[in-house]
Amino acid sequence: MSTPSQPTATTGAPALVVVVVADSGVRARHLRRLLAGPGFVVASDACTAGDAEAAVHRHRPDVVLLDLDPESGGIEAIERIMGTQPTPIVVCGDAALHAREALAAGAVDVVGALDALPSSPQYVTALRRHLNVASRVRVITHPRNRLRTPPEESRPAGDQAAPAVADVGVRLVVIGASTGGPPALATILADLPGDLPVPVLVVQHMADGFVESLASWLDGLSPLPVSMAQDGVCLKPGNVYVAPAGKNTLLRGGLRIELRDPVPGQFHVPGVDATFASAAEICRDRVVGVLLTGMGRDGADGLRRMQTGGAHTIGQDEPTSVVWGMPAAAQALGAVEQELALPDIAAAIVEAVRGRSKAALEQGPVSC
Repeated sequence: MSTPSQPTATTGAPALVVVVVADSGVRARHLRRLLAGPGFVVASDACTAGDAEAAVHRHRPDVVLLDLDPESGGIEAIERIMGTQPTPIVVCGDAALHAREALAAGAVDVVGALDALPSSPQYVTALRRHLNVASRVRVITHPRNRLRTPPEESRPAGDQAAPAVADVGVRLVVIGASTGGPPALATILADLPGDLPVPVLVVQHMADGFVESLASWLDGLSPLPVSMAQDGVCLKPGNVYVAPAGKNTLLRGGLRIELRDPVPGQFHVPGVDATFASAAEICRDRVVGVLLTGMGRDGADGLRRMQTGGAHTIGQDEPTSVVWGMPAAAQALGAVEQELALPDIAAAIVEAVRGRSKAALEQGPVSC
């Protein structure tokens, strides 16, 4: 492992401290050159998972840049870092080809071919931008790796392992959809990790007799088990629940489901607004709300209530929506914190669950 670079005097904001993890010294030096200049200080580099973990413990960087594919220990390096010294990790190079595994292990961002060609000047700009944004992401000890500790031989002398942080932050993800919803839901649920530490509640406008088939279809596509929401059931982490037809699905304390008859004149049943509003009341800022493609405005008011209460809210963008009605209505109300293309929503959910949990640690217990 190399010795730390010496910070240079710069004006403006403090330079970001970076640890580079790459599969060779040549690649590490190349990444150092890309980050050379004002705004960044490469504190150290590493070529193995153990050395990467030790470097992060020693230097406490603002962000880690990782170009280490799984066969060389890339996923293990992410797990080690996120299990003992949680630090925002940006994946690039060959490791970006395994983005799903990297994000599931705890990385917060990926610089891939869609950002810019690796040989182009634009790639340097993209790399710096991603690192700057990632450095502001709040991270916690990743649930998969909470019990990991750095090996004694790789831990710096006198440096104790960071204590595991209990995940008492985001407790629930709620998703609402209508026209075009089933394939959109399939895309998102298929991309969520199988160890998602919170339950997911789905409300899809659909007539009696079809919702059960939707749940069964989604169950065959998602790494998370998918079932119908039932009255009185407590939602369990790592499970997806689909709201039944003919009733409004509401949340009560302890994440318990209450099925209630719709109000007279309610057009969409199950109602997305009804579920979102109950989630805002019970979970406040510990819920992630997602509003997908659909005709009309159901869900817009409920998403605004969640956003006003401090929840993280996501709306599907117009180009990837079959009908950009419900998300557009929410956008007009200022209820959408992130407007995203459909393929990006699953990763954003995972990041929001992970990033907001740390902030909630100081708020104490809630009924949700």
